[in-house]
Amino acid sequence: MNMIIFRRGENMLQIILFLFMGLLFLISLLFELFLTIRCMVLKRKGKDRGKLHKKMKSSLIISLTLFICIFAGGILSQLSAYTPKIKDSQGNAVQGSIAELRKVELNGREEWISIRGNSLNNPILLFLAGGPGGSQIAAVRYNLEELEKNFIVVNWDQPGSGKSYNAIDAEDISIDTYIEDGEALTTYLCSEFGKEKIFMVGESWGSALGVFLAKNDPQNYYAFIGTGQMVDFLETEKIDYNLAIELANKNNDNKKVEKLINNGEPPYYGSELLGKSTEYLNYLGSYMIHNEKIHNAGYQTLRDISASEYGMLDKINYLRGLMDVFGTFYPKLYNVDLRKQYSEIDVPVYFFQGRHDINAPAKLVQEYYDTLKAPSKDLIWFEHSGHSPWINENELFIENLLKIRNQYASDYK
Repeated sequence: MNMIIFRRGENMLQIILFLFMGLLFLISLLFELFLTIRCMVLKRKGKDRGKLHKKMKSSLIISLTLFICIFAGGILSQLSAYTPKIKDSQGNAVQGSIAELRKVELNGREEWISIRGNSLNNPILLFLAGGPGGSQIAAVRYNLEELEKNFIVVNWDQPGSGKSYNAIDAEDISIDTYIEDGEALTTYLCSEFGKEKIFMVGESWGSALGVFLAKNDPQNYYAFIGTGQMVDFLETEKIDYNLAIELANKNNDNKKVEKLINNGEPPYYGSELLGKSTEYLNYLGSYMIHNEKIHNAGYQTLRDISASEYGMLDKINYLRGLMDVFGTFYPKLYNVDLRKQYSEIDVPVYFFQGRHDINAPAKLVQEYYDTLKAPSKDLIWFEHSGHSPWINENELFIENLLKIRNQYASDYK
């Protein structure tokens, strides 16, 4: 799992502040509307409320004007969303580069991708975001920009997330939804850019999706790189839950221990899933933030959500996707155990694993690696990373990814 507001160690206060600002505006608008309606009712009853009416009318006009401006601005922001041009050291656009947001139709669903690269001659790298329901179009651009020099980096907002939030109702999303759309997107990219195969990186939830895709259509991929690799979703939740209790006991955090014990061990379902999962996922995220052995531990959600790739509605759906899709889809993963169901893949597989990752237990990753049969495989440990080596040690992450790219250079040149 890779919920930014849960697993990623994001500062919850930032997200609360973002939501609180929007809530304040809504409350103020409703309050102004209430006072104006009250004034109108009093006047109809024959009471002289001229001054109050005049004041409320002026206030309503201001509020409505503000609302219209925000509404119009929201539409304009959606239409003007863009991904920045790729520029050289002098600030000039790189000739022959590509930098665009593109809406694609996948199995009848309208979904969005970003495409960025210095040259169309480079191989394609498809990045599968975590979540489920996460959008990392901006986060990948900020953290892995160097990859654009050697790949055409494609970032996919999966159905129900970010810019693709409205592609499908969250309740209707199944594992097959992601697999079918991932296969359709791979076919589209190969056809659009004249490639026979592509590289694929999956992080957290995306690491499981990448395994599904590689298993189903190995002929489409040079290699799969999983980071923050998920293996057995239900066992992971139980391990994380018990680890949170262990850490809380060490910290003498008796209230947290009591809360976790009262919630009971996962699995959780329905309306209780989000709240109960938050109790231990946030605790583990906070622990990694304060782990001095992890470099650059924090996510920068406000930076990412403010990026030019997201219009105003996208920014709202950025958060809605995380909460809605997680709450409805995650239990559908409880029966997934890659060690048993995906023990053989006809694609080279590489795991980039943070040594201090307590979200995707190292024990499970090692067991899966030992079990896995693939044309070639490697488990690379990142000694100063938690769940996100691509952020914690992004330079080393890029370096290792380029080594893998170069192994297959003769195939795509």
